[in-house]
Amino acid sequence: MDYLWGGLKQAVILLLNLDPETYSAVITTLQVTFLSITMAVVIGIPLGFLLGYLHFPGKRQIRTVTDTLLALPTVVVGLLVYAFISRRGPLGWTNLLYTVPGIAIAEVLLILPIVISLTATAIEGLDRRLRPTLRSMGASRVQVAMTSLHEARFAVLIAGVTAYGRAISEVGIAMMIGGNIKWYTRTMTTAIALETAKGQFAMGIALGVVLLAIVFFLNGMLALLRRRTT
Repeated sequence: MDYLWGGLKQAVILLLNLDPETYSAVITTLQVTFLSITMAVVIGIPLGFLLGYLHFPGKRQIRTVTDTLLALPTVVVGLLVYAFISRRGPLGWTNLLYTVPGIAIAEVLLILPIVISLTATAIEGLDRRLRPTLRSMGASRVQVAMTSLHEARFAVLIAGVTAYGRAISEVGIAMMIGGNIKWYTRTMTTAIALETAKGQFAMGIALGVVLLAIVFFLNGMLALLRRRTT
């Protein structure tokens, strides 16, 4: 256990001294996750709302596919995206391989089903009397839809936080699409994997602490927002 305590002490030193290599991985991770969660939320919330709000032929089948994709392995997503954006792939001209935007796009494919499925579940879980009541009060279709989304806002926020947690803890896509390039595409998770394999636990522990801090911060903000509005 001595090496763990020693690694923890060195991790604290790295964080306090603003070690460039450590914070480079942190910044890259935040860039990737910001891009991926922004795209996933912009695309996923409207699609999830429509999937949960509307009734149309094939809805059950679409919902089944979306729910199945929740367990999509990260390495499969990485493999598919790699095949498309590599030089020999149909999108090789985009030069997205081994770039931050390339990692972000691949992570969108990973977390989009989470946003869609959980948003749809949130809308379907609303009180069934809500729509008839609003319509009896003269609300338009748009007003009914916006009110329904407002009523499900906390569940939708949870969908976003869940998707962000999946994105920030992902390692397979970041390794395959980003290439784990130092100072450029190395994220916290790929850096942890690399440093641990090298027997350098200090940076791995430091980055692990940062990961946990980000997750606790997001959940804390979500709990605070819920407390203030209820």
